[in-house]
Amino acid sequence: MAKDPKDLAVVEAHDEHDYETGLAVIAADKLADPGIEPHRVRMTDKSVKHEKAAARQVALMFFVSILGSAFAIWAYYAFPFDGVNANSLRINTVFLGLGITLGLFGIGVGAVHWAKTLMPDAEVSEERHLTRGTEDVRAAAVEIIRLADQESGFSRRKLIRRTLYGALALFPIPAIVLFSDLGPSPKDSLRHTMWGKGKLRLTRDPDGTPIKASDVQIGSVFHVIPEGLVDLEAPDLLNEKAKAAVLLVRLDPSEITQKQRDWGYDGIVAYSKICTHVGCPVALYEQHTHHLLCPCHQSTFDLANDCAVVFGPASRPLPQLKIEVDAEGYLVAPGDFAEPVGPSFWERKA
Repeated sequence: MAKDPKDLAVVEAHDEHDYETGLAVIAADKLADPGIEPHRVRMTDKSVKHEKAAARQVALMFFVSILGSAFAIWAYYAFPFDGVNANSLRINTVFLGLGITLGLFGIGVGAVHWAKTLMPDAEVSEERHLTRGTEDVRAAAVEIIRLADQESGFSRRKLIRRTLYGALALFPIPAIVLFSDLGPSPKDSLRHTMWGKGKLRLTRDPDGTPIKASDVQIGSVFHVIPEGLVDLEAPDLLNEKAKAAVLLVRLDPSEITQKQRDWGYDGIVAYSKICTHVGCPVALYEQHTHHLLCPCHQSTFDLANDCAVVFGPASRPLPQLKIEVDAEGYLVAPGDFAEPVGPSFWERKA
C-alpha cells in the first residue's frame, strides 16, 4: 500500500534533524538555562541620600585624577634629571609615574563607580545585527543614546560632568610635557658611533681593558666598548655606549662566511650589540647553535651567517664591525660600522 505523502514529509523532516549520538554522552539531568538573574535594587535606587553620596564619590575620584595629572606636571619640573646623577632620574621617574598613575586611577575608578551605583544596572539581552539598520532603526538608536544620557544623569549631574571634563582635559597634559624631553634633532648622530674615530682598540666592558686576539678563545664571548669610552663624562658616556656597544665572539673560521672572515680576524668577529628591532642589548649567546638572542622580544640572529635574523620581530641583521690586529697584538677597529646600528628611524633608507 502506498504511503501518504504527508507521512513521508514527516519522516524526512524527522530524519533531517535526528542524529545518532554515537559515543557522545548526554546527561539526563542537563541543567536548564538559568536566564538573567533577578534585578537587585541598589541603595542608590531607593535613597536620594545614597544617590547624592555616590555622585560626590564619583566626582571625588575625578578630582583625584585632576590632582594626579597636575602633580605629574609639577614633579617633572620639581625633580629634574640633571644628566649626571642617576638618583635624580629615579626620583623623577617615581614621582612622575605616581602622578600619572593617580590620573589614570581616578578616571578609571570614578567611571566604574559611576556605572555601578548611578547608571541603570538592569541586564538585557538582544540580538546583534551586523548589517546597517534602516532609518527607523538609526533613529531609534539616537533615541536610545538620548535615553541613556537621561538615565545616567550625565547632562543633569553637573558636578560629575564638570569634574570628568576636567580630569579628561588635564590627563593628556603630562604626556605633552614629556615631549620636551625629545630634545633637539639628532641630525646624523644616529648614523655614526665612537668607532668612527678609527684605529680604536677593543676594550672590555666596563673596565676598559684592551683585548688581545690571543685572549679570545673559540666559544668565548666578550662585551666590548671602544677605547677611551670610560674616560667620557655623563651623559656623553651613556649616549656613546648606547650606540657603540659590541659583542665579540670567536668561531671556527670554517663555520663562517667569507665576509665574516674578511671583516674579522682568525675567526674572531665583532657585531653591534644593539638589536635592530627596538634597540635592546643582544647579550645571550648559544654556543652550540651560534645564535645570538635578544631577551626583550626574542629576536634571534645567526652569528655564523652574517648575523642574519632567524626568528623574532627584528627586520635586519646586526651590523658587523671590521676588526684588525695592531703591532702589539691588540684588536682594533679601523673604522665605523658600514651602516647605522640599532632600530630603524625616519631618515634611514635601508
